[in-house]
Amino acid sequence: MADKSNRAERACFVVTDGRRGMENQALGLAEAVARLTPMRILPVQVPRTGDLPDPGPIAPDLWIGCGMAAVRAAGEHRKAFPDAVFVYVQDPKMAHHRFDLIIPPEHDRMRGRQVFEITGSPNRITPERLAEAERAFAGQIAALPAPRAAVLIGGDSRHHQFTPEIAGVLLERLVWLRAQDIGLMITTSRRTPESFVSALEAQFGADDGVWLHTGGEPNPYFGFLAGADWIFATEDSTNMLTEAAATGTPVYRLMLEGKPGKFARLYSALEAHGAVRPFLGRLDRWSYMPLHETERAAHRVLEIMTRKGDI
Repeated sequence: MADKSNRAERACFVVTDGRRGMENQALGLAEAVARLTPMRILPVQVPRTGDLPDPGPIAPDLWIGCGMAAVRAAGEHRKAFPDAVFVYVQDPKMAHHRFDLIIPPEHDRMRGRQVFEITGSPNRITPERLAEAERAFAGQIAALPAPRAAVLIGGDSRHHQFTPEIAGVLLERLVWLRAQDIGLMITTSRRTPESFVSALEAQFGADDGVWLHTGGEPNPYFGFLAGADWIFATEDSTNMLTEAAATGTPVYRLMLEGKPGKFARLYSALEAHGAVRPFLGRLDRWSYMPLHETERAAHRVLEIMTRKGDI
């Protein structure tokens, strides 16, 4: 068994299957806790199936997981690290007893003794990270006409469909924004249909007023959020909407096909907070308090660690 008895620095395992959406949620929470109490963050990537990797000689004080691979890993890690506080982000669907705290989005309406609901999902957005990204990409952003809009494009999901008809409407709206001489910073995701990526490249590839990012490093995502006067995000992604709402910048939701189901509750919560509005073809400016749900969850984690006697 790993030993932490003589270690001055505390450690947090961030356990996911490596997918960026899962990892960013768990990392965001871990980083928020580390801002409250000094802690080394150690990402641990586990496979969705098969044997778990050896976690190494370090025993965590805090274990944060996201994704079903992490639920599976928690069973073994709990035996190996009985003194750690185990936290799961999202709804684990099973094995709730493996976790001291579960942090699901409130639109899931999960209930339980160890449940702490938040609006949306944890994220890595902080004023410092945004300022750093804005400095890193200052030249490219300044080359675009002002005002500027960040456009975050997702894709198909269980509840939403990125249909050809929707693709046409979205492209028309982006063309309209350019006609207003608004600089565009567009980023696509792995779920974005290739046909729509091609359409964006054909429409804006030669336009000096558009920065189109379709993958690769360095990733200007945080820079886009920092440099935007408005943020547009397709409604399929809880992460993108929540990250946008953490900036304090006006956020427009781009609607897709499908039946949103429980996600309608997320949209209502973000609209009630004052952060997000559906885009109906006009541009407004407004202000709101950035969403601080990650910090709120981090304080709850710290309370549990304190109660367990770890700090």
